[in-house]
Amino acid sequence: MGEGSKNIIGKKLRMTQVFDDLGNRIPVTVILAGPCAVLQVKTTEKDGYSALQIGFGDGSRKVPKALAGHLKKAKRPRLIREIPHPGGDVETGSEITLGAFEGVERVDVCGISKGRGFSGSIKRWGLSRGPASHGSKNVRMMGSTGMGTDPARVFKGRPMPGQYGKARVTVKNLRVVRLEKESNLLFVCGAVPGPSGGLVMIRESHGG
Repeated sequence: MGEGSKNIIGKKLRMTQVFDDLGNRIPVTVILAGPCAVLQVKTTEKDGYSALQIGFGDGSRKVPKALAGHLKKAKRPRLIREIPHPGGDVETGSEITLGAFEGVERVDVCGISKGRGFSGSIKRWGLSRGPASHGSKNVRMMGSTGMGTDPARVFKGRPMPGQYGKARVTVKNLRVVRLEKESNLLFVCGAVPGPSGGLVMIRESHGG
């Protein structure tokens, strides 16, 4: 996400399907991308680095008075993020729209995955279950976590029960299928992290 890359905040709407010119069915995710208000322009001379602070949302968020003054031109957005400065003259109060992504073929989408709560090792990691024959007491329990006397500890990375989901996930190199600037809708091939209505960060992909 270096200087000059294109970034925008969006909201995942739904998954659907579209058809190409050959009649092939393409699974797509529809994202409402922008518009995003520019809240602050940070410069190397004043802040030590170059970036833009942008906001996205419907304006229903309650914020402290000090922050409300900072956001008065953006109507209290739901999400605030900093992105690299794309270059050129950008002023506070201006908007970044989906039109900036015209001509972009691939994007990276970052969001918070669905939270599934505390889960066992089978659901969380896909481990095999134990024997289900008569008398078995460990059908879905964990197996051995390591040797006792030596090394007498559990090695790092051992798959164990715990919080499943609700983590920051980035899906890279998604193909842009359709871009509708008038309605701010971005259609990308495949799935993106999070539930419908979840907020995501979208950036131009540079491979990888």
